[in-house]
Amino acid sequence: MKFMKLGSKPDSFQNDGDNIRYVATELATDIVINVGNVKFYLHKFPLLSKSGRFQKLVTNTIEENNDEIHIHDIPGGPAAFEICAKFCYGMTVTLNAYNVVAARCAAEYLEMYETVEKGNLIYKIEVFLNSSIFRSWKDSIIVLQTTKSLLPWSEEHKVVSHGIDSIATKVSIDTSKVEWSYTYNRKKLPSENSNDPHFNSVRKQQLVPKDWWVEDLCELQLDFYERVITTIIAKGNVSGAVIGEALNAYASRRMPGFNKGVIQGGEIVKNRLLLETIIRILPVDMGGISFSFLVKLLRVAILLECEELERSELIRRIGMCLEEAKVSDLLIRAPVGEAIFDVDTVQKLVEEFVACDQHVQTDSLLEDEFQEIRSPRMVSDPSKAKVAKLVDGYLAEIARDPNLPLSKFVNLAELVSSFPRASHDGLYRAIDMYLKEHPGISKSEKKRICRLMNCRKLSAEACMHAVQNERLPMRVVVQVLFFEQLRATTSSGGNSTPDHPGSIRVCHPGGSHGSSRSTITNTEEEWDAVGTMEDIKSLKGELDALKLSGGTSGASGRNDNDGGKGNTENVAASKMKGLMSKKILSKIWSSKEKSGELTSSDTSESPASTVVEETKSTPSRSGRPSVS
Repeated sequence: MKFMKLGSKPDSFQNDGDNIRYVATELATDIVINVGNVKFYLHKFPLLSKSGRFQKLVTNTIEENNDEIHIHDIPGGPAAFEICAKFCYGMTVTLNAYNVVAARCAAEYLEMYETVEKGNLIYKIEVFLNSSIFRSWKDSIIVLQTTKSLLPWSEEHKVVSHGIDSIATKVSIDTSKVEWSYTYNRKKLPSENSNDPHFNSVRKQQLVPKDWWVEDLCELQLDFYERVITTIIAKGNVSGAVIGEALNAYASRRMPGFNKGVIQGGEIVKNRLLLETIIRILPVDMGGISFSFLVKLLRVAILLECEELERSELIRRIGMCLEEAKVSDLLIRAPVGEAIFDVDTVQKLVEEFVACDQHVQTDSLLEDEFQEIRSPRMVSDPSKAKVAKLVDGYLAEIARDPNLPLSKFVNLAELVSSFPRASHDGLYRAIDMYLKEHPGISKSEKKRICRLMNCRKLSAEACMHAVQNERLPMRVVVQVLFFEQLRATTSSGGNSTPDHPGSIRVCHPGGSHGSSRSTITNTEEEWDAVGTMEDIKSLKGELDALKLSGGTSGASGRNDNDGGKGNTENVAASKMKGLMSKKILSKIWSSKEKSGELTSSDTSESPASTVVEETKSTPSRSGRPSVS
């Protein structure tokens, strides 16, 4: 710590009790100065020689025939006044980072200017601040902290602004040039005190991390901390990642429980102000703030009921990088009500991600000048796939909430329905979980939630589960069996995309007419078409037989010559042809023809949409065990 000694005479101030201070000299005192509740018995001449304010006050006391002066508003109180009085007497005074600001403000109050006497106290303190205090990292922080109790004097005389600029400048310097002991608890290593400049520079680059200043600034009060961080950002030499780390450290230090997403203690207003301030000074650089920190901010912001503006800003930032999230990040507890999770907030996050993609598509049609202003972040297909998988996992978790409305489940799932997915297994799991936890939903509601799923994107394991799942509508089971037949036939034929006959291509997913209608969207008429138990049993029987036949043919093909392989292909082709000529497909197809619904648009729909519409009453499926 830097310090400065002023004066050369011995300190002769003495106490007489707690509230009386006097100068022990042979010359009797001739004036009493009341500063707060402390009386100072002093001499007029030393005070008048250096203080313009005392010159005015003493003149007034002479006119009033009074030898007492009352000073109640001097900054720094009795301690700061005593420093100024000792300076007037020429006694030894030691200034350091803890008392220099109080002395500076008190000297200003007493008008100890150069116009009163050359080399006066204000001048000497300014020299000490600029040449020593503000060149020291530790002292700059201490001085800034002491200015808090001396406002507005310290602000008006630019002590605060100089302290902030001193700290921000040191933070912004290249770490290889950091020459001071950069934390309160760290001492320089012997190698750092070496006389070899080259050796020192190498050591410092290894020892000084980019966030060396983060912990020390956590000592600052919120208003000063905000101004320091803002100044650091304005200088532009510190990355957004380091700024984010600093804000995270400050929030963790000032709000116990922040890292766990909870707030301990009852200072709600104080914590809300702290959180809103941190959100306000987040750096613009989106890649600089860790995703986990943003999620923690959002959790606590909801808990503290922060303003909508701050919450919207967090939602915007999180939504733009939602692909980095884990399901656990989105499991935000609902603040009020019967619901367990805050689904509305997650809905906004996904909407923000979707909007980001839409902005990119819109801006691609605009002029370059406007694109440079907006500079939207490109959303890649892998990012969309990650978000779709994330939403599927989240839906599976919230489906366990017995109070979750179906509309919230469906709305959230529909937001990512157009996103690429390698599989719909995750979505099927979420739907099945919802049906399990909400057994009382109506038939139309089951239709609505099952429309979200594309059966041809289910894995073999998911299909096996689905065909035995009593919670699914009958038509979904028909869809699953149909696509499993196609998959088994394709596998036994040895081709990834078999050349199906015309009638088969009509039923094949995607169709042949390039219709824009989604293969996972089903109309009400299609959902009313339910296959009979006889149809389903027949489908399942053929599926098992086809798999068995395919496996046998594959085994014989490995042991035979090319003629054997040709025989295998003939078997597969025969099975495929036989499959499509079966009574079930004919029944389904004839139903469409009879009703006059076999149009070009039908050929582009999901095969599941060709299920027969005229059905008998559906038998009970209680005989099929569930494996869920």
